Amino acid sequence: MTRLFNDPAAFADEMIEGFVASHSRWVRRVSGGVVRNTRSTPGTVALVIGGGSGHYPAFAGLVGQGLARGAAMGNLFASPSAQQIYTVAKAASNGGGVLLGYGNYAGDVLHFNQAQARLRAEGIDCRSIAVTDDVSSAPPAEHAKRRGIAGDLTVFKVAAAAAEAGYTMDQTVEIAERANHRTRSFGVAFSGCTLPGADRPLFSVPEGRMAVGMGIHGEPGIGETGVPTADELAELLVAKLLTEIPDGVEGGMASGGTRRVVPILNGLGSVKYEELFVVYRRVAQLLAEAGLEAVDPQVGELVTSFDMAGTSLTLFWLDDELESLWHAPADAPAFRRGAVTAAALEATDYTDLAEIEAAIPDASDESRATAARVLAALGAAKDVVDANAEELGRIDAVAGDGDHGIGMERGVRAAVDAAAAAVARGAGAATTLHLAGDAWADKAGGTSGALWGMALRAVGDALGNTAAPDAGAVAAGVARAAAAIMDFGKAAPGDKTLVDVLVPFRDALAGGVDAGGSLTKAWGAAATVAQQAAEDTAQLLPLMGRARPHAEKSLGTPDAGAVSMALIVRAIHNTLLEETVEGKTVKENA
Repeated sequence: MTRLFNDPAAFADEMIEGFVASHSRWVRRVSGGVVRNTRSTPGTVALVIGGGSGHYPAFAGLVGQGLARGAAMGNLFASPSAQQIYTVAKAASNGGGVLLGYGNYAGDVLHFNQAQARLRAEGIDCRSIAVTDDVSSAPPAEHAKRRGIAGDLTVFKVAAAAAEAGYTMDQTVEIAERANHRTRSFGVAFSGCTLPGADRPLFSVPEGRMAVGMGIHGEPGIGETGVPTADELAELLVAKLLTEIPDGVEGGMASGGTRRVVPILNGLGSVKYEELFVVYRRVAQLLAEAGLEAVDPQVGELVTSFDMAGTSLTLFWLDDELESLWHAPADAPAFRRGAVTAAALEATDYTDLAEIEAAIPDASDESRATAARVLAALGAAKDVVDANAEELGRIDAVAGDGDHGIGMERGVRAAVDAAAAAVARGAGAATTLHLAGDAWADKAGGTSGALWGMALRAVGDALGNTAAPDAGAVAAGVARAAAAIMDFGKAAPGDKTLVDVLVPFRDALAGGVDAGGSLTKAWGAAATVAQQAAEDTAQLLPLMGRARPHAEKSLGTPDAGAVSMALIVRAIHNTLLEETVEGKTVKENA
């Protein structure tokens, strides 16, 4: 378990602060993460990597000469927000474009794509590489759906070395994609990890059993088996990876035809180095017996999961160019190779865009009054999330990583704070919702953070900052939110996501308003529909997100995102039941 912390909600920020204080020779802090503290050759591609905190030395430990130019760091097990990624990328950009690298998780894809679009809109050449090395998360025919685990290291190292060597953006992307194609990983775990402040692990493994096919966020494995000996574990890992040799490997071999691989035996947090060495002893034997030459083996903690007891094996299948880039010098806090000529410290201060206070657009008195009601609705959402966070985490842990309650708490609290500050400065409804949505996405990260941020912004667009919105405008805002979420997240009804609640809620609200009902009456009826829709997700199999590989485990349990949405729309209805008239609280005519 995680024993040393102050406020669990502040753990990630305090961790980054301490990391920078102890590694200032390599990195400096910017909003959203860290960037190199040394100058880079002008006009070269900047590799910016990122993901949730809790995986050190990924991702901040890989920032330095010969490796990443910057790392965007989200909250614990939650992807960084688009704002965080954008800010880090702007600070790291060096005139040759930005290559974003991350593990293939739904929240990361959403946020990194948003940041990429924003950078491109400013004229910065921005590309992405999503690492897909985990063989247990999807079959070979669906390679693009696989998640990224310890194979992040091989892809990031090769791409960074190419950028450092002056490769163009096209060439850097090609080599990164080739490294990703030639990297395969497989992992196991003996016990789950416990986040700071939590009283139980995100998942558990029965005594004497081993979970097979683990992710790095505490996702349950795809199966269980008895705990093997060290040799038996090595045999399981090697045998699994040798069933899937990447296409094109034979053609990329050097003279003599020897197949060369970089083996990475990665500890996930609690397995000791000495244990890993015992396992690697047999891994090395098995690779040699298979006719493979092990090049520069890596044994240790490279991508962790807090205190998870587990390990993964990665095989990186080399060709001559990949091998040269793998061996290229690098000097980062957690990964050093060869001799690097120390670059001068960066002298230019970076103006942190996130700290520039945005101007508040003019708003009518009616819209400012609506903004106050928006704040009350967000406050009710915060109260219901706080009251149910533990249960939301429990539901999410059945087939996911168990962080939904924590993420929702971070997001809604940030939204309330942002909305309160906006209302205090005289903001209208649209501005209040926009700022609240941005804060939710920024602080929550993850898929739900991106989607809730998008939803609040869409409702704000519909309400505006001038007229007092009527029921039709609110219904139109909910419809915009649903359209934005489905367009960006690609989920549809039946995929076992919050869309399974949002769509019937949208339809019921619009129907009630069109029938002439008041907003309160229509919203209340729609909230009842939403509650039933959330319960009905228990009978669905997940087709999106981290729960997809563990679909059968979730049967009989509702989707956590669907449940939280139903709880929030019901809580908002309670605020609609009351409005203030001349300082007195009265019931609105329902």
